[in-house]
Amino acid sequence: MRDAHAIELSGLTKRYGTVVGVEELSLGVRVGEVFGFLGPNGAGKTTTLRCLTGLLRPTAGRVRVLGMDPIADHGRVAPELGYLPGELRLYPELTGKQTLDLLSALQGVPAPRRAELCERLGLSTEILGRAVGGYSRGMKQKLGLVQALQHDPRLVVLDEPTEGLDPLVQETFFELMGEASAGGRTVLLSSHVLPEVQRACGRVAIVRDGRLVTVESVAALREARARKIRLVFADGRGARPLGSAERWAPSWQGDQVELLVPPSEVVGALRGLLGLVVADVTVEEAGLDEAFLDLYRNGGPEEGP
Repeated sequence: MRDAHAIELSGLTKRYGTVVGVEELSLGVRVGEVFGFLGPNGAGKTTTLRCLTGLLRPTAGRVRVLGMDPIADHGRVAPELGYLPGELRLYPELTGKQTLDLLSALQGVPAPRRAELCERLGLSTEILGRAVGGYSRGMKQKLGLVQALQHDPRLVVLDEPTEGLDPLVQETFFELMGEASAGGRTVLLSSHVLPEVQRACGRVAIVRDGRLVTVESVAALREARARKIRLVFADGRGARPLGSAERWAPSWQGDQVELLVPPSEVVGALRGLLGLVVADVTVEEAGLDEAFLDLYRNGGPEEGP
């Protein structure tokens, strides 16, 4: 069953007049995956999520969510879908409980996980009895997570889910994502917080200018992309020319510089760099953030799912 796809996009295109939101995007997300969806502002992430949830009608292409069309089959899709938008807007005059009741009624299904989720995320009865207009940003985000998960949906679509959450609540969020996957639920997580995606997701898709750049496992993306070489100089001169190493986009902080170097060139790079007078040198595997920057600097082939 986990080889089946919870999300299937084939040639998804969405245009706003002459402006392209998404162009020919094809992607498959398997049942039970926590799947990352990455790209800078304007890359087409939110447009894609809105097409998935039936909030936008594609200009062209095919969208299937749990085997259904999110617009034509909206009545069947909605009870199986949990969605947290990137810009969560709530009725300020409603209490937290009234908000959850309203959104549960709109889903048309019970909310068997509400009490558990509120307890784990620190939304007490007293807090839920207050008007949402008086909530902090973090409290609103926790309420948004509860409404997305309270009906135990088969598919959860989350846009910037940890915005405003303190570190302890973020730990609970990661626990919930792991439990969702273990229970056969599917999560599509769109985020700018790359360490968050690296921790929660097994595979990621990266989009640029509305087009797919790559789909890879997090481990493969980190392994195939740049290594981080850090050099520390101790002479107090700060930034200086690095000769041929300048092509690797040096990033200076005082007497310390970092370079992103392709794996095949690390040995040659070190031979050249160690000819400089350095106090310390380290080589690290790239994190997802470095891999992401490397892809955006150097480009990458578009790949199918």
